[in-house]
Parts: sequence; structure tokens; C-alpha cells
Amino acid sequence: MLKRINWKAVFKCFAWIFCLSGLVVLMSFVDGKKKTVLCTNVKILIPGADNFIEREEIDAILKQSQGSLIGQNLAGINLQRIEKRIIANPYIAFATVYADMNGVIQIEIQQRQPILRLINAGGQDYYIDSNGLKMPVSPNFTANVLAANGNIMEHFGGKVDTLITDLGKDLYKVALYIKQDTLWDAQIEQLYVNNAKDIELIPRVGNQRIILGSADSLETKMRNLLAFYKKAMPKVGWNTYKTINVKYTNQIVCEKNKIDSLTGEVIPERAADTLKRKEKPIDVNVQEQVLPDE
Repeated sequence: MLKRINWKAVFKCFAWIFCLSGLVVLMSFVDGKKKTVLCTNVKILIPGADNFIEREEIDAILKQSQGSLIGQNLAGINLQRIEKRIIANPYIAFATVYADMNGVIQIEIQQRQPILRLINAGGQDYYIDSNGLKMPVSPNFTANVLAANGNIMEHFGGKVDTLITDLGKDLYKVALYIKQDTLWDAQIEQLYVNNAKDIELIPRVGNQRIILGSADSLETKMRNLLAFYKKAMPKVGWNTYKTINVKYTNQIVCEKNKIDSLTGEVIPERAADTLKRKEKPIDVNVQEQVLPDE
């Protein structure tokens, strides 16, 4: 006895064959049209406020890669090659290049976002981006980011590269944490690595050095520091302490400044202090978040 024909399965099979055939015909049509369509324009989109890369530089990359694009057949333009040449630029994190059937080549570019400017012990100056990659400084643009210097041995080879040392990775973690927190982004203006390889936070408000140590238990350390800011600082004053040590997660150790009994001002150290700064007024953002309400 013959089995019943599964017409539903047969119909699905024919539907798939029809769709695939239509796709092949469409692709053939598009491919054939590309051979007749000329490039009429090149549109370049570079979003963001940072201007590490200018349109003129992208135009130069295009000319070096494919010559003048306008007037060429789309079929003869290697879009993938253009994309690879653009991404090779150290200031570009991602690029998409495609063409529409009107002959317009669209180029969308995402720039790298630096979060830390680092000057190592050898005087090399470079950025660390939001993905933890080293990138060169630019002659065209200076990013307004946190700076780090001191006893830093993280070498820079002049091109985009990963962080090698544990200290370099810790500096990146600290910078990223500060960048993502509105209070600390407003309060911390510099990172410094001392001779003991401890990371120090240099604040905008107050003249103390905040010894962080490493990035281990970073969130706990910063939570302890915030509690100290809210409870102790308003009572004793912002310039009472010379150092605030939060490297130990279960305690905060402070060293007081020497105060002139007549003037009430901090007595400066005789030795040259590279971290010495002029006293600054309290930043409004810091004041609102740290000082208790009246």
C-alpha cells in the first residue's frame, strides 16, 4: 500500500527552492548593476567629540588604497581592502565600509576612547583606551583624561598594544573605575606611582596624597575612602592630613600635616615635593556629594 504523500513537506521544499532561486537572481542582478554603477560620492561619518582623526586623513587613506574613488565602477572598488587600511590607523577602533546602489560609498568610523594618559619612568607618553589598549598621543588632538606618572615601567612600542605589566593593568582598572564614577571623576585629577610601586590618587580638593596601593579590592577601598570623606573631612578640614592610606581594606591610616601654630597654615616640607600643588577651592560636584547637608 502506497504511503500518503506529505503535501505540507513538499510545499515547504518547493517554497525553499523558490526563495533560493529568487535570492540567486537578485544577487546576480545586484552584481550586474554594480558593474554599471559609478561611485558618485563618499560619505564619512566620525561620531564623537574627540577628533583624533580628521576627514582629510581618511581621504588620504582612500587615495593610497584605491586612488580617486569618484567615477570608478563600484565593482572595481575593493571595499574590504579600504576597511582594513582604515582600521590599521591607531586611533580607529572600528570601521564599516559599504556602497549603496546610488553609487554612494558610506564609511562609518569609531574612534578609540582614551581614559588615561600615561608617562612612564623612561619619559614615554601615551594613552590607554577604554578597552585597556595602549595607543599613541596625537599631534592633532589632546584628550582631557586622567594622567598617570611616576615609577611606571610599562613600555610603549609606538603602536596599539596590550598592557604587559601588572602595574599597567592596575592603572587601567583604577582609571576606568574613576571614569565611571561622577564623584571620583570630579575629585581625582592624577595617578602617581611611588617608589614602593603603590598607586597614589592626587585629589583636586585638599593637598593630601591618597595611597591606594594596587587595584585589588578597589571598590571596597574607594567605598572606605568615601566614608572617610563624609565623616572625617568636614570635622577636621581638607588640609589636615598629609597622607590617607587606604591600601588595607579593613582600615584607613592617616598622617597629619605639620601646622604652623601662629598662622594655622600647613608647613611645607623642605625637600622638593613633585606632588605639591596650590590649594584649590572645593569643586561644586565634589562638595554636593561629599559634604553633608546642613
